[in-house]
This record gives sequence, C-alpha cells and structure tokens, in this order.
Amino acid sequence: MSRITRQQLQQWCHRELSVSQFKDYAPNGLQVEGKADIGLLVTGVTACEALIDAAIDAGADGILVHHGYFWKGEAPELTGMKGRRIRKLMQHELNLFAYHLPLDAHGEWGNNRALADRMNWRVSGPLIAGQQPAIGNIADLEQPIEAHALQLQLTEQLNHPVQWIAGGPTHIRRIGWCTGAAQDYLEHAVAQGCDAFVSGEISERTVHEAREMGIHYFAAGHHATEKGGVQRLGQAIAAEFGIQVEFIDIPNPV
Repeated sequence: MSRITRQQLQQWCHRELSVSQFKDYAPNGLQVEGKADIGLLVTGVTACEALIDAAIDAGADGILVHHGYFWKGEAPELTGMKGRRIRKLMQHELNLFAYHLPLDAHGEWGNNRALADRMNWRVSGPLIAGQQPAIGNIADLEQPIEAHALQLQLTEQLNHPVQWIAGGPTHIRRIGWCTGAAQDYLEHAVAQGCDAFVSGEISERTVHEAREMGIHYFAAGHHATEKGGVQRLGQAIAAEFGIQVEFIDIPNPV
C-alpha cells in the first residue's frame, strides 16, 4: 500500500485548494500532528468523537474533515469534550487535517460545486457579486421549476428532509446557494435577482426575511449539503497519491 508524508499531503492540499486566498474562521491544514506518514486517510464532515473512534477502529493514520477545531472565539482550554477528542488523536498518533472555506469554494471539489452537480445547476456566477474565490453561486435554470418540486428534488438528491419557506414566485428561474450555515447570505441572493436560495441551516429570522423579501428559502441540512466536498477531495487525494482513502459518514439530522 502506498504511503505519503503528512507534509506532502498538506502541501498538495494547500496548493490545490488555494488556501492562501482565504481569511477563515479556523486554521486550514494540519491541526493536530500524528504519524509522520499516511497510508490510510479517513475523511468526514466534522471531527467529532464518533468519527475519531471510527478512524481508530479502521486503523487510519489521519483524518481529513471540513469542520475541524480552533475556531475564532472558541475557548482555548483542552478540557471536557475538546480534551477527549484531542487526547484520542494524540494517543493514537492520528493526524487531523481540516479545510473549511477553501473546500466550500473549490471549483471542482467544493461543497457548492458538489451540490450544483447533484442538482444539475450550471454555475453562472458568484452569489456575492465580484467575490473571488466565490463562496456561494447562482444559476439560471434551463427549465423553470415549481418551488414544491424543488423541495422534493433536493430531498431526494440529499436524502435529507428539506424545509421550505415559501416567499417567491410560483416558478423558480434563478437560484442561489451556499452550503452549510449561510442563511445570512439570503440578501445577496435577493440582490442577484434570485427566486430561491438554498443553504443548510435556518434561523428564526430567516423565515420573516424570506417572506418579506419575496424569495423562497430552502434549508437542506448543514451536514447533508457539506458531505460532497470532503468526499471529492478524498477521491482526488487517492487518485493523486495512490493511498487508501475512506469516507465515514456520521449521521447528523441538522
């Protein structure tokens, strides 16, 4: 079985994901140092304890996730839940890599591109006008779709119940989306003339904002909308280096 060093993996990911172009809320790249080389890499959405346990059981040398640790404003102490997670990683010499905004935005492997491909949306521009790299996107649909039909389509493609807040026209012709917790980007979708906006989560205020701004809002699940990116990145790593990469899904209803 092929093996690579953790430095090789980080350097390649940093270059391919254009990490230096982003100001993020957490460090991108190696967050916890483990073994010097990697033969089996486990990928997942969030570095929760269940994923760490699954990676240990699989005999992995490293974990790569979208949601890692050390977020801005997070308490620095390694105690309680956080202490248990870090302790398991270090005791088993597991490397932890995390890529947040760079993985949302990537034009081929990103979460937003993965959602677009699932839904057969052709990206026509950034959700935030002029933003590069673009964190979210917009598309003009080749065939207009009724809002309820879009809700059913999203539910089927993501295998996750989708909450629909009706606020826009009967038929959706232009759509905006940004995976994860991007409900506050709703105003950007309105500014772009979108009939609907899709993200992962929903806040109480989002209901009123969608209704009053005349746009449909679809909350399709934070976890459900962000499985695609880390899976695609893992497949690219396996193809590039020939190491074993295994995606492990820890179910999450949110």
